[in-house]
Amino acid sequence: MSSQQNIEVETKTLPAGILLKPKGDIDLSRAPAFRTEIAKGIQKANGAVFIDLNDVPYMDSSGVATLVEALKTTSQSGNRLVLFGMQERVRSIFEIARLDTVFKITETLEQAQED
Repeated sequence: MSSQQNIEVETKTLPAGILLKPKGDIDLSRAPAFRTEIAKGIQKANGAVFIDLNDVPYMDSSGVATLVEALKTTSQSGNRLVLFGMQERVRSIFEIARLDTVFKITETLEQAQED
């Protein structure tokens, strides 16, 4: 039996790109499925990839690594990756690792869409 778990990711096309909204914890067991969903989103994106983290109460290092990989992929394809709506527990992980200086992180989708 596989230890990998699925993750629900709502996808929506926006005029400025694509919106991905994962729901639930992103940990070692769910990061591979999240990586797959992000890859699908990047393929559909025509512009930016916006990731709404409002419904992600917890993220471990494998989830963070998935987002770092997505940032690299979007940069190589000429797209942008913007994270928004981070809960405090997730935001603190990014701040401790100083990744808040690497990623564009905003509070809302409206802010995320501003260039």
